[in-house]
Amino acid sequence: MNPIVALLQRAEYLDSVHTRSQLPPDQGVEVAIAGRSNAGKSSLINRLCRQKSLARTSRTPGRTRQLVFFRLDEQRHLVDLPGYGYARVSGDLKRHWKGLIQTYLDRREALIGLVVVMDIRHPLKESDIELIEWAGSRGLALHLVLTKADKLGRGKQNEALMAVRKRIDERVGVQVFSATSGQGLGELENVMTEWFSQFPGETDNPGQ
Repeated sequence: MNPIVALLQRAEYLDSVHTRSQLPPDQGVEVAIAGRSNAGKSSLINRLCRQKSLARTSRTPGRTRQLVFFRLDEQRHLVDLPGYGYARVSGDLKRHWKGLIQTYLDRREALIGLVVVMDIRHPLKESDIELIEWAGSRGLALHLVLTKADKLGRGKQNEALMAVRKRIDERVGVQVFSATSGQGLGELENVMTEWFSQFPGETDNPGQ
């Protein structure tokens, strides 16, 4: 088995961070998963890690209110960022989220890649574009995932995919994905393998 895929399947919850002071040591490598509220981030993480309830899913948008760290090994982590763009969240909480997320994204040296999750039926909202442009300005590796692909037929999926690709730099990866069917899982695993393989760690002995 691909060593990084094996590590993903062994992922475990590490910590939930509510304030900057709670952030774990800035070392190793991290890949962050970001997206609008209810875009399917938690379902994507669960499918990627082949675990049913590693990340909590909810029918209530805006439920994730902290940075959630998942440990792959001592030097590799996945980070689930709070969903953005949910209007019913209070102003104070929005400002708190923005401050915490912005500090993490701007200053975290361990952060090497960002996966932006978008509902395939509603991609590239203003907040998505802002995040994508910011990632580009910082030089982060960036991959866009159009989730809930099972909600559309193949023809509509391809139309949505091509429409996003036309608006995005050709160096940025874009794919369709379904946590329900597993469509696109292999492609996403390949991206994780490329990113996480940049750092030496436990991949030589993934079963130990």
